[in-house]
Amino acid sequence: MRAALVATSEPVQLVTPTGTLFGTLELPAGAAANAAANAAANAAANAAANAAAGPVPVVVIIAGSGPTDRDGNSPVLPGANNSLRLLADGLAARGIASLRYDKRGIAASAAAGPKEADLRFDMYADDAAGWIRQLRADPRFTTITVVGHSEGSLLGMLAARRASADGYVSIAGAGRRADLIIHEQLTKQAPPALLAESDRIAAELLAGRTVDSVPDVLKSLYRASVQPYLISWFRYDPAVEARQLTMPVLIVQGTTDIQVSMADARLLAAAHPGADTLFIDGMNHVLKMVASDQAKQAASYSDPSLPVAAALMDGIEKFVKAERRRG
Repeated sequence: MRAALVATSEPVQLVTPTGTLFGTLELPAGAAANAAANAAANAAANAAANAAAGPVPVVVIIAGSGPTDRDGNSPVLPGANNSLRLLADGLAARGIASLRYDKRGIAASAAAGPKEADLRFDMYADDAAGWIRQLRADPRFTTITVVGHSEGSLLGMLAARRASADGYVSIAGAGRRADLIIHEQLTKQAPPALLAESDRIAAELLAGRTVDSVPDVLKSLYRASVQPYLISWFRYDPAVEARQLTMPVLIVQGTTDIQVSMADARLLAAAHPGADTLFIDGMNHVLKMVASDQAKQAASYSDPSLPVAAALMDGIEKFVKAERRRG
């Protein structure tokens, strides 16, 4: 009797000149990669069965902003939601491998993080491109798709171009420059004088100049040590970057996302007319099916028992399996 195929995961590393990054490679049942893992666990029959199945597509999952780790969790929240881990598990069940990782300076990759004053947005993009190139050299995989969530959407665009990925998926990605989003957020809560000060500082940073005079109430946002990073981030317009993508593109957005709007998704789609779109009614920012109710939204950010939206899994599976390897 032929042994059952099993899904596995394995720790992976990306060695860079400025530190080592750590991640997790999820391998679906049937992936050729399972041979070594199962053999090491004395499951020779499973190993042989898996090896016979051949290589599989793989996605690189890029987490969002702040200290968000490879699983989609952040220490600034009271609990885990495991959104990106659940995404990886769901893809594995559908025959798609995935790599998710802690960005430099975060969780297991903390030691690779530079001082705040030395951090640049492009470092994150180059790291993502490094993971793509590492996977490209691995015969276990066919196509490589970049899946960027939230801030990871823009990073994914840059990395997909730099490392010639086969496909790109944006989930809850902003369609405007970061300085414009900051302005919109402050408009809802800051008095006019303070908003004007923020706009003044942002304009200087957008022009590539640091600012010495920052009101105390804005120093958490525009402190001196973070200004070089903001300069490196503000220079990228997601719509402009989306327009330059030459691989297949899928833009995904949930209708109950309280952090990123449907308007952002439409801006990205308009910038790349050839892109596929997937608007999921009822999906929120952490990829769960949650109503717009504020209390339910807040609870979902710390609830790992809520599954990732099935429509998201279906859409990514269809997109990835339709791809062809470039070159």
